[in-house]
Amino acid sequence: MSAGSMPVGPDGRFSGYASVFGKLDQGGDIVMPGAFGKSLADKGRAGVRLLFQHDPKEPIGIWERVVEDGVGLWVEGRLNAGVLRARELSSLIAGGAIDGLSIGFRTVRATKDRATGHRRLWQVDLWEISIVTFPMMDGARITARADEVDTVRLKRSLDAAVSLFRA
Repeated sequence: MSAGSMPVGPDGRFSGYASVFGKLDQGGDIVMPGAFGKSLADKGRAGVRLLFQHDPKEPIGIWERVVEDGVGLWVEGRLNAGVLRARELSSLIAGGAIDGLSIGFRTVRATKDRATGHRRLWQVDLWEISIVTFPMMDGARITARADEVDTVRLKRSLDAAVSLFRA
């Protein structure tokens, strides 16, 4: 994000990573590259709901783009200005009070590491992505407005490539 800019546009558009591949979340899960592929191919972005705090009674907008890239699950959403909660969230996001993203899914295929107890999620059925106060994965955050998307994705992809060379 450029200095002085807000992560949500005046039209309610925002973007970020809803999940980051290969990173351990607070629930002990590690999402693997390709985990969302079949689900997204089957239902498309329109089949994935944009909710607040995973509450099915709190739809707040639509996902305009949901794609896997080299870093994780990249999303671009738009808050519905006709929904009071969405207007409130737009203000909270702009003010830096909330920026978490979290995925709601059903596990289709996973393996468990017996030594650590961590699950590697190889395939999931993605139901919804929520704006949340406390994301399970620290890197799942709203990071940019629609007009800043290319810069943010390029930086995250470069950071991921650099970390591979350091490992």
